[in-house]
Amino acid sequence: MTDKQVKDTFNDVAKLKGFDSAFGGWFKESSECTVVLDLQKSNHGDIYLLNIKIFVQGMFAKNYPKSKDLVKKQVGNIFRRQPAEYDDVLKFNTSSTDDTIHRERMNSFFEEFVTPFTNKALSKAGIRALAKW
Repeated sequence: MTDKQVKDTFNDVAKLKGFDSAFGGWFKESSECTVVLDLQKSNHGDIYLLNIKIFVQGMFAKNYPKSKDLVKKQVGNIFRRQPAEYDDVLKFNTSSTDDTIHRERMNSFFEEFVTPFTNKALSKAGIRALAKW
Protein backbone atom coordinates (compact mmCIF):
# COMPACT_ATOMS: atom_id res chain seq x y z
CA MET A 1 0.00 0.00 0.00
CA THR A 2 1.18 3.50 -0.74
CA ASP A 3 0.55 6.40 1.60
CA LYS A 4 -2.01 7.77 -0.88
CA GLN A 5 -3.88 4.45 -0.97
CA VAL A 6 -4.07 4.35 2.83
CA LYS A 7 -5.33 7.93 2.99
CA ASP A 8 -7.84 7.37 0.15
CA THR A 9 -9.20 4.24 1.83
CA PHE A 10 -9.46 6.08 5.15
CA ASN A 11 -11.33 8.92 3.42
CA ASP A 12 -13.78 6.55 1.71
CA VAL A 13 -14.59 4.66 4.90
CA ALA A 14 -14.80 7.83 7.03
CA LYS A 15 -17.36 9.31 4.65
CA LEU A 16 -19.39 6.07 4.70
CA LYS A 17 -19.39 6.22 8.51
CA GLY A 18 -20.82 9.73 8.61
CA PHE A 19 -17.77 11.98 8.72
CA ASP A 20 -17.60 15.16 6.66
CA SER A 21 -14.31 15.80 4.89
CA ALA A 22 -13.01 19.38 5.08
CA PHE A 23 -9.70 21.22 5.45
CA GLY A 24 -7.68 17.99 5.18
CA GLY A 25 -9.49 16.31 8.08
CA TRP A 26 -12.79 14.63 8.90
CA PHE A 27 -15.46 16.10 11.16
CA LYS A 28 -18.44 14.81 13.12
CA GLU A 29 -20.45 17.42 15.02
CA SER A 30 -23.24 17.72 17.56
CA SER A 31 -24.57 20.70 19.51
CA GLU A 32 -22.26 19.76 22.41
CA CYS A 33 -19.02 18.63 20.74
CA THR A 34 -17.02 18.46 17.54
CA VAL A 35 -14.77 15.49 16.80
CA VAL A 36 -11.94 15.95 14.30
CA LEU A 37 -9.91 13.14 12.74
CA ASP A 38 -6.53 14.04 11.27
CA LEU A 39 -4.02 11.66 9.66
CA GLN A 40 -0.44 12.68 10.44
CA LYS A 41 2.57 11.00 8.85
CA SER A 42 4.91 9.62 11.48
CA ASN A 43 8.49 10.81 11.54
CA HIS A 44 9.53 7.36 12.79
CA GLY A 45 8.25 5.02 10.11
CA ASP A 46 5.93 4.44 7.21
CA ILE A 47 2.72 4.87 9.17
CA TYR A 48 0.02 7.44 9.71
CA LEU A 49 -0.96 8.42 13.23
CA LEU A 50 -4.64 9.12 13.73
CA ASN A 51 -5.10 12.29 15.76
CA ILE A 52 -8.54 12.26 17.37
CA LYS A 53 -9.43 15.69 18.71
CA ILE A 54 -12.53 16.47 20.73
CA PHE A 55 -13.67 20.06 21.08
CA VAL A 56 -16.36 20.73 23.70
CA GLN A 57 -18.58 23.64 22.70
CA GLY A 58 -18.59 26.35 25.36
CA MET A 59 -15.54 25.00 27.20
CA PHE A 60 -13.45 27.93 28.41
CA ALA A 61 -16.21 30.15 26.93
CA LYS A 62 -15.16 29.15 23.39
CA ASN A 63 -17.08 27.75 20.48
CA TYR A 64 -15.36 25.72 17.81
CA PRO A 65 -16.70 26.20 14.29
CA LYS A 66 -15.42 23.81 11.63
CA SER A 67 -12.10 25.23 10.40
CA LYS A 68 -8.63 24.36 9.15
CA ASP A 69 -7.18 25.40 12.53
CA LEU A 70 -9.10 22.60 14.26
CA VAL A 71 -7.44 20.12 11.91
CA LYS A 72 -3.89 21.43 11.67
CA LYS A 73 -3.14 23.72 14.63
CA GLN A 74 -5.17 22.83 17.70
CA VAL A 75 -5.02 19.60 19.70
CA GLY A 76 -8.55 19.83 21.09
CA ASN A 77 -9.88 19.83 24.61
CA ILE A 78 -9.35 16.06 24.58
CA PHE A 79 -6.81 14.25 22.39
CA ARG A 80 -5.91 10.64 21.69
CA ARG A 81 -4.54 8.39 18.97
CA GLN A 82 -5.52 5.00 17.59
CA PRO A 83 -4.96 1.92 19.77
CA ALA A 84 -1.77 0.06 18.83
CA GLU A 85 -3.69 -2.99 17.61
CA TYR A 86 -4.89 -0.92 14.63
CA ASP A 87 -1.48 0.40 13.57
CA ASP A 88 -1.35 -2.10 10.70
CA VAL A 89 -4.32 -0.38 9.03
CA LEU A 90 -2.43 2.91 8.84
CA LYS A 91 0.92 1.54 7.60
CA PHE A 92 2.08 2.21 4.07
CA ASN A 93 4.97 1.01 1.89
CA THR A 94 4.12 -2.53 2.94
CA SER A 95 4.38 -5.57 0.71
CA SER A 96 0.63 -6.18 1.00
CA THR A 97 -1.14 -4.64 -1.95
CA ASP A 98 -4.51 -6.35 -1.67
CA ASP A 99 -6.91 -3.40 -1.64
CA THR A 100 -9.90 -5.55 -0.70
CA ILE A 101 -8.27 -6.89 2.47
CA HIS A 102 -7.03 -3.44 3.42
CA ARG A 103 -10.48 -1.90 2.90
CA GLU A 104 -12.07 -4.65 5.04
CA ARG A 105 -9.52 -4.04 7.81
CA MET A 106 -10.10 -0.26 7.61
CA ASN A 107 -13.84 -0.85 7.83
CA SER A 108 -13.29 -3.04 10.92
CA PHE A 109 -11.13 -0.31 12.47
CA PHE A 110 -14.01 2.13 12.10
CA GLU A 111 -16.69 -0.33 13.26
CA GLU A 112 -14.74 -1.58 16.28
CA PHE A 113 -13.06 1.62 17.45
CA VAL A 114 -13.50 4.91 15.55
CA THR A 115 -17.30 4.98 15.25
CA PRO A 116 -18.15 3.87 18.82
CA PHE A 117 -15.49 6.19 20.26
CA THR A 118 -16.50 9.26 18.26
CA ASN A 119 -20.23 8.69 18.77
CA LYS A 120 -19.67 8.77 22.53
CA ALA A 121 -17.38 11.80 22.18
CA LEU A 122 -20.22 13.85 20.70
CA SER A 123 -21.76 14.45 24.14
CA LYS A 124 -20.49 15.45 27.56
CA ALA A 125 -22.13 12.38 29.10
CA GLY A 126 -20.43 10.22 26.48
CA ILE A 127 -17.05 11.80 27.23
CA ARG A 128 -17.49 10.94 30.91
CA ALA A 129 -18.23 7.33 29.87
CA LEU A 130 -15.11 7.29 27.68
CA ALA A 131 -12.99 8.22 30.69
CA LYS A 132 -13.87 4.76 32.08
CA TRP A 133 -13.37 2.95 28.72
